[in-house]
Amino acid sequence: MSDAVSGVLALAVRLAREAGAIQRERYETSFEIASKSTAIDLVTEVDRACERHIVEVLRRERPRDDVLAEEGGAHADGGAEWRWVIDPLDGTVNYAHGYPCFCVSIGVERGGIRTVAAVYDPLRDQLFEAVRGGGARRNGRAIRVSRERELGRALLATGFAYDVRDSKRDNLDLLGRAVKRAGGVRRDGSAALDLCYVACGRFDGFWELKLHAWDVAAGLLVLEEAGGRSSDLAGAPAPASGAEIVASNGAIHAELLAVLAGS
Repeated sequence: MSDAVSGVLALAVRLAREAGAIQRERYETSFEIASKSTAIDLVTEVDRACERHIVEVLRRERPRDDVLAEEGGAHADGGAEWRWVIDPLDGTVNYAHGYPCFCVSIGVERGGIRTVAAVYDPLRDQLFEAVRGGGARRNGRAIRVSRERELGRALLATGFAYDVRDSKRDNLDLLGRAVKRAGGVRRDGSAALDLCYVACGRFDGFWELKLHAWDVAAGLLVLEEAGGRSSDLAGAPAPASGAEIVASNGAIHAELLAVLAGS
């Protein structure tokens, strides 16, 4: 690992842990909650505090880097070598309700290529990290995807976009197909953790629609470095935008795609 990449990884890990500490301190306390695009698309003052902390440190320590962050704390001219893609609190609805499934997600691109990832679950004190070409780890130990080869025994995860009440493309038909064919389906509400759970073998597969770059920038790299596979619903490379994501251990990928397609 080069010194440049090593330094970026160290900073990403540090920032993920520091933002996680803010989440842990404020968990199940009183805080302001507001809505964004829809009534169920929530943002809390904790989201904003985490993002503010991360962005302020990056502006001070890496002022030439571009930043894309969910709550708008971004700065970018489009020409930087490094871009930080940040979800300061992935699983805001869970956090707002005291449901213990949320994380900090920090993905870093170099020249437009996912290069460094840090995803931190502050309640379980579990840090997932990855470097392109260097493997993936959870709390310092190497992780790999599961070896499950049969969809009928596989545990899957999914989620729903915030426009689920109004959109005709609501993922419910895909969910129905998967429930009938898989060993089980879970919906935990944090795409970054879902991807990391596929990476470490807790889930065998995951799919979701209408995610965003900050939801998947870190998790997709962790998955890839743990030996997993990702794509869109047609089997083409997974878009960096997160618009369509299918992730798996690789062994069940083709069958999962076929089920989601209704064949």
